[in-house]
Amino acid sequence: MPFAGDTTRHPLPLLPLRRGVIQLVAKDDSVGILTDAPCREEKKMKRSNLARPFLAQARHLLAQVHLPRIAACLRELSAEQIWWRPNPASNSVGNLVLHLEGNVRQWIVSGLGGAPDRRVRDLEFSEAGPITPRTLLARLRRAVTDAGRVMGKLDGAALAKTYSIQGFRVTGLRAVFHVTEHFSHHTGQVIQLTKFLSEKDLKFTHLPRKSERKGKLRGFPAL
Repeated sequence: MPFAGDTTRHPLPLLPLRRGVIQLVAKDDSVGILTDAPCREEKKMKRSNLARPFLAQARHLLAQVHLPRIAACLRELSAEQIWWRPNPASNSVGNLVLHLEGNVRQWIVSGLGGAPDRRVRDLEFSEAGPITPRTLLARLRRAVTDAGRVMGKLDGAALAKTYSIQGFRVTGLRAVFHVTEHFSHHTGQVIQLTKFLSEKDLKFTHLPRKSERKGKLRGFPAL
């Protein structure tokens, strides 16, 4: 049975969830879903009217929520800080940005969009710099933009279809969901490292005041 996740190939502890589904928790805290076939709900996606809003929300989260936070973090850090590692077992901000670029390209641009898959995952973690903050952000932004174009062309049938990505058999729905939650997971790590290194409140949380609730909110949504 294939594992629909982007994690190490080491043995993982299995946590039963429901019949036919097992949760995998890797040493790097990534989580995936192990299943042998698309579930009934995924098969219904071909005829569902939820495909468009689901894809629109995925594109919004990547491009308008998580990417701007990473961009703000990169602006706060020096080139040296971006490649600083807390310890040999941990990743730098630079490594995490490269990892996100690789994941987005492999799973969405290549996996769902059909572009050649040239990813070398191990290099994302072995890189020690000096790739500049501007270059890192440009590479990640291009990957997110390219992924947005791919998702903009998908429909319910594409989400219900099964693909082979990173050696796993997954539906388009699971691929998009995986990339979105994976991006969020590592964005949180980038934010935590940036707060530690800069000793600043990045002011990403903004709860609407009563006077704002009727109008259009600006800035970062609270997560």
